[in-house]
Amino acid sequence: MQRRYLALWFPFLASDRLHRQRALPPGAGPDERPLVLVEKEGGALRLADCDRRAVALGLTRGLTLADARARIPDLAIAEADPAADARFLERLAGLCDRFTPLVALDLPHGLVLDISGCAHLFGGEAALRQEIGIRLRRLGLQLRASIAGTPEAARALARFGDCAISPPGGDAERIRLLPVAALEASPEIILALSRAGLKTLADIAARPAGTLSARFGEAVARRLQRILGHEDIRITPLRPPPDCMVERHFPEPLQDTEGLKAILRHLLDEAARILEQRGEGGRAFEISFFRSDGAVRRLFLETGRPSRDPAAILRLYRERIDTLADPLDPGFGFDAIRLAVPVCEPLGTPQASLDGRAVEEEAVADLVDRLVARFGRDRVLRFVARNSHHPEREAGVIPAVGTSAGVQAWPEPEPGEPPARPLQLFEPPQPVETLAEVPDGPPLRFRWRRVLHEIARAEGPERIAPEWWRDGPDEPTRDYYRVEDAQGRRFWLFRAGLYDRESVQPRWFLHGLFA
Repeated sequence: MQRRYLALWFPFLASDRLHRQRALPPGAGPDERPLVLVEKEGGALRLADCDRRAVALGLTRGLTLADARARIPDLAIAEADPAADARFLERLAGLCDRFTPLVALDLPHGLVLDISGCAHLFGGEAALRQEIGIRLRRLGLQLRASIAGTPEAARALARFGDCAISPPGGDAERIRLLPVAALEASPEIILALSRAGLKTLADIAARPAGTLSARFGEAVARRLQRILGHEDIRITPLRPPPDCMVERHFPEPLQDTEGLKAILRHLLDEAARILEQRGEGGRAFEISFFRSDGAVRRLFLETGRPSRDPAAILRLYRERIDTLADPLDPGFGFDAIRLAVPVCEPLGTPQASLDGRAVEEEAVADLVDRLVARFGRDRVLRFVARNSHHPEREAGVIPAVGTSAGVQAWPEPEPGEPPARPLQLFEPPQPVETLAEVPDGPPLRFRWRRVLHEIARAEGPERIAPEWWRDGPDEPTRDYYRVEDAQGRRFWLFRAGLYDRESVQPRWFLHGLFA
């Protein structure tokens, strides 16, 4: 299938953003003073952007503010905010996400949509281009849109030409009439091409590629090939395409909440059938609600194990809706809903074990998923083994849901042997007073929290060397003992420092309690 791209260019993005936010300086507006946005460059204020009226009066980007005022004294001036422009452009990319999941930023002030294979859903390329234009102009934006076979060709037509749709295979014919500025090379290269009598891309294309590369560099020749449609470099979408995606578009905006749940259930059923055919289940689900006013609301759900059970995912959705600080407001209605499964993993047909453990595991996993949906993934954690022999570092916590890639398995205990280490440790270890028969042997008794414990049995030592690459060379070696007092209570003690080698008087600490 031949790729097709739609390029959108917003020539007055910054001023249109200020109009939408009603943050214009006094007296600025479409029928009042022209608006310019300034930024400081080299100790002088220069024009970073202009609105349509300012451009019509001859002002351009890069002009100093003093020169601009000399030409047009009555100017409305605002401070440029590139970060706000970038955020606004990303919001527009989210709005275009309803037409195709492959949307990329095309700086400055542009977007590129890969519409391959999806234009027929909107009545063809012309109807799709018209629909996007209507929605964006309804937001008060001025734009130019062109469709071509490569991203660079579509961009060049949108920014430097007047061709709305270039038919498949016809990019070179329409691109040749564009000026050399469509190469978007440095001003020095553009000036050199003009002085050489090369006014259009057709003039440059008629010259041997080797001559062009030798005179102006390989980048210019490669750029020309891509603009002419001879080479297609795919876009990098702002949001990676999901493994599975289903959606519904409505001829009239939907405001009924109950109807919304019914449609979501249909989408879940459809996604479950697709995943079942693949033998997979989803670990993450993203539900996108596209409002008719251009706003996009997304809800992200995660599961502790692969799932394709529509009822279980619908329960998570209800839990998530109940915890939203900002309720899901349909406004004037939703005109599209999308269910995406960005993370899929193999999932076979579930089989219940004879002892019922599979049912219990499913119940626990369902409880974890509901807790995560209600409280957030960073508040529901699970323990994992770490690659360290140090007691404080051999275990860690990660979110209870998410991928298990790279997580080590817990070491298997010896059959019939008691645990070598307690499940819960003191942080930091608590100092104790001890009495030992020999300085480097186990203690006979110790005092902890003003209570004296007589040791009846002791096992050890388990010597643990310090991790010098983390703790430094001065961290002492530890000798651990499992001890049991006369009342049957069991403790995990260690001596910090080797006697007469690392310390003259090693100290003792209690690190944990055995159940």
